[in-house]
Amino acid sequence: MKLILIKEVDSLGKRGDIVDVADGYARNFLLPRSLAVKATPGALEQAESMRQARIETEQRALEAAQQLSQSLVGSRVVVAARSGDEGKLFGSIGAGDIAEAIKKFTGHEVDRKIVVVPSPIREIGLHEVTLRPHTEVEFQVTLDVIPA
Repeated sequence: MKLILIKEVDSLGKRGDIVDVADGYARNFLLPRSLAVKATPGALEQAESMRQARIETEQRALEAAQQLSQSLVGSRVVVAARSGDEGKLFGSIGAGDIAEAIKKFTGHEVDRKIVVVPSPIREIGLHEVTLRPHTEVEFQVTLDVIPA
């Protein structure tokens, strides 16, 4: 049965894709959950417009991520944190703190969800932090943690 996906379905396709699935899968899973509609001539036109809109949106998001990476790559962001005598922090610096520091020092607003920190930062010094604003764009920013 030919269907047009209304929502993204894992291992099947994205919104607006035209898929050919087994009748039982369509009747028992996709159609009752409003994940897809039958592919009629009118619906096919709508699916094409949905797919074009999705492609344009993804392209704009990729361009914005590339611009952000060009402006931030190699930059150094300073974060002041309270610490003990040995250089250990009282607490830790996480993704939210890093996103805030990037906004403060560079003026670029970044979501904390794009900051990839393998483990919380608990020491004073230089640390490499990865930013992933898009699945195809990833870059490093140097984080300089100083005592407050």
